[in-house]
Amino acid sequence: MEETERSLHDAIMVVRRAVKNDAFVAGGGATEMALSGYLREAARNIRGREQLLITAMARAFEVIPRQLCDNAGLDATKDGNENGSFFGVDIEHECVADNFKNNVWEPALVKSNAITSATEAACLILSVDETIKNPESKNPVDQGPMPPQGVRA
Repeated sequence: MEETERSLHDAIMVVRRAVKNDAFVAGGGATEMALSGYLREAARNIRGREQLLITAMARAFEVIPRQLCDNAGLDATKDGNENGSFFGVDIEHECVADNFKNNVWEPALVKSNAITSATEAACLILSVDETIKNPESKNPVDQGPMPPQGVRA
């Protein structure tokens, strides 16, 4: 019951934010596909490691519409490659379509916050690799229990 109540509260808050901020983007993965296309195009003009990073982010955006295609029973490789910046998965008509024209929308603020949070989480995960490395722990052999504080080994 608590989970249902929390989910309902979350849905009400999304609607509330959508009413306050009336900017919308095409839903059903259309925004992610448009971002992916933009990033892939931008990556062509960049060299080095930055190009790899931008291409990886473009691939990450493609996961969402691909999963939506799979969940809708569509062939993600065939149906997911439609051209058009507003094309996304339309589950009601079981096809890839112009979701902006078909009124499949998402609040822009919610989409922006989701992308920002996901990007920050990815950056945090990537930075943990550098944080965990400890130069003193090069020898993985068990040294036994730690001596009590104040006692030198």
